[in-house]
Amino acid sequence: MAEYQLARPVRLSLDTAAARSGLHPELIRRFVALSLVDGTTDSSGRVWLAPSAVATLARIQRLRAGLSLNYAAIGLVLDLLDRIDVLEAQVRSHRRWT
Repeated sequence: MAEYQLARPVRLSLDTAAARSGLHPELIRRFVALSLVDGTTDSSGRVWLAPSAVATLARIQRLRAGLSLNYAAIGLVLDLLDRIDVLEAQVRSHRRWT
């Protein structure tokens, strides 16, 4: 009996994320170890990433190439950018209700 995927996977394998981002899997593994990208490891040691990790990996590439930031600085910048996104969403929400 054939099985068909009815929905998008809720996680990407390390190899799939590498193919989509153009990065080497070991580099992505390092980003997970440095907490630059959220990933989980299953019982067999395989790394899995959320589909949104591809956008985060692209952001890391832009920061590294464009600003020559080290990985510690990239982590800080990613946190600040996430905070800015939250604050901007709050401002937009507040403007709709006033």
